Amino acid sequence: MLNKKSVDDINVKGKRVLVRCDFNVPLKDGKITDENRLVAALPTIRKLIADGGRVILCSHLGKPKGEPKPELSLAPVAARLSELLGQEVKFAADPEVVGPNARAAVEAMKDGEVILLENTRYRAEETKNGEAFSKDLASLCDVYVDDAFGTAHRAHCSNVGVTQYVDTAVVGYLMQKEIDFLGNAVDNPVRPFVAILGGAKVADKLNVISNLLEKCDTLIIGGGMAFTFLKAQGKEIGKSLVDDTKLDYCREMVEKAGTLGKKLLLPVDAAVAPSFPDPIDAPIAVENVSVDAIPADAMGLDIGTETAKLYAEAVKSAKTVVWNGPMGVFENPTLAAGTIAVAKALAETEATTIIGGGDSAAAVNQLGFGDKMTHISTGGGASLEFLEGKELPGVAAANDK
Repeated sequence: MLNKKSVDDINVKGKRVLVRCDFNVPLKDGKITDENRLVAALPTIRKLIADGGRVILCSHLGKPKGEPKPELSLAPVAARLSELLGQEVKFAADPEVVGPNARAAVEAMKDGEVILLENTRYRAEETKNGEAFSKDLASLCDVYVDDAFGTAHRAHCSNVGVTQYVDTAVVGYLMQKEIDFLGNAVDNPVRPFVAILGGAKVADKLNVISNLLEKCDTLIIGGGMAFTFLKAQGKEIGKSLVDDTKLDYCREMVEKAGTLGKKLLLPVDAAVAPSFPDPIDAPIAVENVSVDAIPADAMGLDIGTETAKLYAEAVKSAKTVVWNGPMGVFENPTLAAGTIAVAKALAETEATTIIGGGDSAAAVNQLGFGDKMTHISTGGGASLEFLEGKELPGVAAANDK
């Protein structure tokens, strides 16, 4: 899975190169409000320009559900990319994505030029991996590059279907980095390897918990799902979030950790309040209590101060740390303490620190620790499936070395 050809293994001079990027950026009144994903795509695009490729970019944006939606057009992305690259990125405005504008623009291309196609999800076949759209995309290019890890866990036309009709399909730098960091962390980690899982639901992380227990030395559980583990151990958890259908599973995992000789750390205390903050960032008064003394009319909303110290301590001796999911309701300043403590511990360690996309990536960036992490994954769902040990269709589709 991890031995894929990349843009460094091919010669693109004079060739038409279709690059699948992740330009699924937030827009407000037609303006891009966070351009991290554009910036992340630049190294691959610049490399292909420098090597004399004719670069055709494509991406989805939002969920137009198979029809053109002007508010989800990639036109603003083409404009901003032109500024970031310092050269024009021509926008091919075809509602059918591969239409007369795209074909004419590709026909007229010179080496080193760049065009951007319209939102791939304007086509209903995109998410169904339909043959017609896959062939349309392939007809534009000689070489295909996938640099969109965020969609690697889905088999769509623009990342899997197209590769069946193109001889050369490789990964870009961003994709390569994800494979290297996430893949090596899970399959070949420098030990001790500590995995930290948070977030609300046990159900979302069932296979991840099981897979990581086999790979890591210490597994730390925080976030809302910790309360299902605590209830499984017979503790009173009050009104805390719980998944009663997963109590047996939690007991099995505690048993599995024991059998494998792995450390499984659960909260020893929690920050509790009578109810969930409404709105989410509203001021809230919390009490720090032992997990053996959670009041029946209170709910746990963050790990407690002693737990934060315990988890930070566990990170100190690690050589590899993977973190997916916040420790509490981090969107609220009062309930972000646990997530901040863990982020701070990761920022201060010498270990390789890998943040698995989604909410944990948002938390680390919002709290100002982003530049202290070795790698922050660009794909929430994709990184979770990677950590589960699943094969990602978007990665598998690239040519092996």
